[in-house]
Amino acid sequence: MSEITFLHPGFFWLLLLLPAAGGWYFLKRKEQSATLRISSVAGFKAAPSLRAKLKPTLFGLRLLALLCMIIALARPRTADVSSKAGSVNGIDIVMAIDVSTSMLARDLKPNRFEALKKTAAEFVDARVNDRIGLVLYAAEAYTKIPVTSDKALVKQAVLSVNFDNIMIKDGTAIGTGLATAVNRLKESKAKSKVIILMTDGVNNAGFIDPKTAAAIAKEYGLKVYTIGIGTNGNAEFPWIQDPFTGDIIYRMSPVKIDEQLLQDIARETGGKYFRATSNSKLKEIYKEIDKLEKSEIPELKYFNYDEKFRIFVWAALILLLLEAVAKRTLYRSFI
Repeated sequence: MSEITFLHPGFFWLLLLLPAAGGWYFLKRKEQSATLRISSVAGFKAAPSLRAKLKPTLFGLRLLALLCMIIALARPRTADVSSKAGSVNGIDIVMAIDVSTSMLARDLKPNRFEALKKTAAEFVDARVNDRIGLVLYAAEAYTKIPVTSDKALVKQAVLSVNFDNIMIKDGTAIGTGLATAVNRLKESKAKSKVIILMTDGVNNAGFIDPKTAAAIAKEYGLKVYTIGIGTNGNAEFPWIQDPFTGDIIYRMSPVKIDEQLLQDIARETGGKYFRATSNSKLKEIYKEIDKLEKSEIPELKYFNYDEKFRIFVWAALILLLLEAVAKRTLYRSFI
């Protein structure tokens, strides 16, 4: 059942007239009755008739009519509310992922690549109204997926990410990776443009300085969130590949991430730096970015009002009519 609301609730202040009118009626009631002085009332001891007892109901009908008119003036109504989403102000996002060999390190489980792919794919699923692109970089960089609204395509590309030294040379060219991501977004017409830059090392390759790339990103109004992937201390890194079995042999090595550079890039562009030291921490980071970069989806509400004041107007008219008829019939001799 729809809730009843009132368009002009201020008229309810008129309800104060009801007790005032009731008080005035009973105070003036005796003055309105004719009196006759006699020596004895013994002959008038009989109980008053039912008609006489019900005479005050005439005034009651008038008060009820006044109540109905006040309610009608307040405009009671019910509303059938429907809503739908308006135009979506989406965000263009490019994920720039480091695909160097070190991403096979086992400090995240089962390794950095697999942990990142799972979490990034979940992030893509959550960004329903946004366009997303994918840039991969090691010593070089290339665009895996241009900015698109095809989430299935982006998710498939993310899940297929792995190190491939046939496509690009090994190394970590943070500046090149960032510049490639900037190039994918610089012509974007989206109100908000975001780059998520992920790396697990230090800049040791490429011809573009990372700080120069950050300055270019700022120039185009791009916000860069940087994520350093790797635990603190030592981790199992890929060392050599067994020539007989093809299996990768691991050894313990110190984790080296240029956190200062990543912090500088984020600060320069108005983004934020995160450190993912575990699978759960990486998931928390993506959830936080998801909260920080929300698409605006205005909700348009439509109200279909059903006015209820008419029933109170009719009720007031009927009550006044009953009072008038009663005065001129049953209580004609009393008036």
